[in-house]
This record gives sequence, C-alpha cells and structure tokens, in this order.
Amino acid sequence: MNAGIIGISKYIPPKSVSNADFEKILDTSDEWIRTRTGIENRYIAETEETSDMAVKAAQKALENANIQANQIGMIIVATVTQDQNFPSVACQVQERLGISGCAALDISAACSGFIYATTIAKQFIESNSYDYVLVVGVEKLSKIVDWDDRNTAVLFGDGASAAVIGKVSEGRGILAFELGADGTGGKHLFLDQESQINMNGREVFKFAVRQMGESAISVLEKAGLSKDDVDYLVPHQANIRIMESARERLGLPEEKMSKTIQKYGNTSAASIGISIVDDLEEGKIKDDDLVVLVGFGGGLTWGAIALRWGK
Repeated sequence: MNAGIIGISKYIPPKSVSNADFEKILDTSDEWIRTRTGIENRYIAETEETSDMAVKAAQKALENANIQANQIGMIIVATVTQDQNFPSVACQVQERLGISGCAALDISAACSGFIYATTIAKQFIESNSYDYVLVVGVEKLSKIVDWDDRNTAVLFGDGASAAVIGKVSEGRGILAFELGADGTGGKHLFLDQESQINMNGREVFKFAVRQMGESAISVLEKAGLSKDDVDYLVPHQANIRIMESARERLGLPEEKMSKTIQKYGNTSAASIGISIVDDLEEGKIKDDDLVVLVGFGGGLTWGAIALRWGK
C-alpha cells in the first residue's frame, strides 16, 4: 500500500495586508504588484509565532484525518522561520499536542519544504516504521522580510498547512517523487547578515521557470504516466508567471491549475498545503484525480510529487 494524505488543513492568521496597504509605505502600486506577481493580498501573523500557527493547523489536520494525536509516530515540520534555533518547531508542536515520545524534527528546504517533508514521511509509512506521520509546512516570513525593499516585501505572507500521511488504498497515494538541489544557486536567495530575505529575482525566476516544468515532467515519467494523465496541478504559489509556465509545459487548461497566490502571497513551505485545502473545499480536487505537486525554493531546492488523490 502506498502512503498518501489522509487528512489536511490550513491556518491563516487574521491580519490582511492588501496591495493598497503597500502603496502607502513603498514606491509601488497595486497594478505593478498584480501584473508582475499575481498577488493581491497576504496575511501577517502579528502576535502569533511560527509554532502557534503550526499547532493550529496540526490540530485541524488530525480532526480531518479522524485520528488521535497519540497515534502520530513522527512529526516533520518544514520551515525556515523557527521561533528559535532550538528546540525545533516539531518538538513544540509535539508538546502542545500532548504526544509523548514520538520522533520530531524540522527540515529546511524553504518553499520546497512541504514536498520534501511529505516525501520523507512516505518512507517511514511504507517501511511500516510508523502508522501516521504529521507533516507541517509553516512560515512567519513577515519577521525576515525587509519592509523597505519593494521587490521582496510585497511577495510574502504568513500561514501554515498540515497533513497526516498514512497508508491509503491500492492505486492511490504518492505514486512517485522527485527531489533535488543545486547549492551553487544558494547565493541567489538567502537570509543575509541582517536576518532578512535577499533575492536575485531575475536568477530565481529563470531557475524556477525551467525547473518547475522539468520536475513535473520527470515525476510523471517516474510514475509511468504522461502529461495527458494529469487531472490537476498544484504548484508552489510564488509568482503567477512561473506557475503558468509549469501549467503550459503540462498542456493543462487554466482551470486545472491551483491558484491561491492572489489571496495569500508566497507562504513558502505552507503554500502547497494551503492550496490543496482551498481546492478541496471548492471541489477542484476529487477522489482518484492524478494531482501533480511541484515547487522550488531557496537552496536552491526543488521537488515534485505525483499523487493519486483519495484514501
């Protein structure tokens, strides 16, 4: 039996920040932001920490999966914005969920984090090491954004998504995955000495346009499938032009691609999970659909999953 997603949820902090709000503090405009990125709004965690958002998403994911917290054998949190260097966010989640003794760790793959963490969870489920693994993608990017940099400040939002990974019925679940990294590209997207995001937008854009399409095609080949088999695409929500390039590479119509960037901005490791939740609520993902998840992030990292949806 394959590992798959048996429960999933999201948490979005309450404070909404529109493009119009940025017009008041930066030399920018709603039109400039929308046409270049697709972003119209994002949410900011004012009083909550990364771990607070992670716990709220995790609690709802457990409810959605209809399992108890003490059934979780491992917690994997994907984030680059931990509350502190240690203890890990995963250990904080474990404590607040009241789980005793399960494995817990954070991973750092930036915006590819959800795919990396889900792929790690797959190995532990399919080796019968654990019955259930809790995966959380969560970021409080507002605390590492340079609010004076109009090129990056408008891009990012805060939020969390959580998924329970477990065994699913035959033919469903994670059919194939693709993970990769190119450390030589780390200089294009990193946390600088002032603990702020520093990005060479042009180089990251070129990398992402190429890698998103290549990864999506590669993971389908690994699954023994073709782009004609794809029912739905969930790309990392970083930039609408990058997302569209991946969609076009797969030959999918617009309605077959998840698009939540306009609502939440780039929430890094949280974005793919958040998108899946919204798409499920809107009936865009249905049982037995072949869904491709694909993302890229700082590192530079990338990843893709071919997933047959359903329990």
